[in-house]
Amino acid sequence: MTTLPASSPSRGTVTIHTLQSKKARKEPITFLTAYDFPTAVALDRSGIDGILVGDSLGMVVLGYENTLPVTMQEMLHHCRAVSRGVSRAHLVGDLPFMSYQASTADAVRNAGSLLQKGGMDAVKLEGGRDRAPAVRAIVSAGIPVMGHLGLTPQSVHQLGGWKAQAKSAEAAKILFEDCLILEDAGCYSVVLEAVPTEVAQLITQRLSIPVIGIGAGNGCDGQVLVVHDLLGLFDRFTPSFVKKYADLFSEMERAFKEYISDVKERRFPAPEHANSMDSQALRDLIREINSPDREFEGEEKIRYH
Repeated sequence: MTTLPASSPSRGTVTIHTLQSKKARKEPITFLTAYDFPTAVALDRSGIDGILVGDSLGMVVLGYENTLPVTMQEMLHHCRAVSRGVSRAHLVGDLPFMSYQASTADAVRNAGSLLQKGGMDAVKLEGGRDRAPAVRAIVSAGIPVMGHLGLTPQSVHQLGGWKAQAKSAEAAKILFEDCLILEDAGCYSVVLEAVPTEVAQLITQRLSIPVIGIGAGNGCDGQVLVVHDLLGLFDRFTPSFVKKYADLFSEMERAFKEYISDVKERRFPAPEHANSMDSQALRDLIREINSPDREFEGEEKIRYH
């Protein structure tokens, strides 16, 4: 049983204890990602339990091929934007690649920055037993930590690509052990990504902390998705475990093309989209512009029709 760090947030009504209570009541926990202010506002108003400012922003917002180039500066920039739009949801910020792997001192300092400068309530990091010392150090500093196991995007090269994990009994056993190690190290929750439904359900039943699934079946304590995938905003690819609730990329293309056509055909701006000048003021302006002492050789007088 993990010891939950003391929490006295100045913002929000959903805390780590709220999530723990939901697990105890078997009430599903809802998470989605956000990377900007308007999305955060919409998510918070929708009643979402938690918002993850994920390093997935590198791919869906910044256009990187994977999450590895994302920096602490970029994470802080997006964390601040999201935090300004939230009044109740639990906020989790991703620790980006190489912000916590080199030393526990780096891990604590960067985790602290996500709370102190980024406005987050907790941090998330990837990895199992190798990351336990970092988890312990961060938690000892009073910072809640969410773990992330299974398909860990920061290890995409080591894993050999975007592949489902823990499909063999041996690999599943290692994953199971890593989850227990993270819980013992002090994680208040763990994300399981792209693992078999049966394995995720067994882990969820065994752990006393909430398990949030993404591509891990319906037996977890909660679910998380990348908001751009859910909304159909990212056209490069869509993971097989994603359910698209909208196709906003196509809708954006349609709107952009309609705008371009309207401008070219001078349908926009229409009179209702413009400001008008008082007729007398306009006559005075034209008379002033066309006065003889303002004319230059070759200039035509201005007329308004």
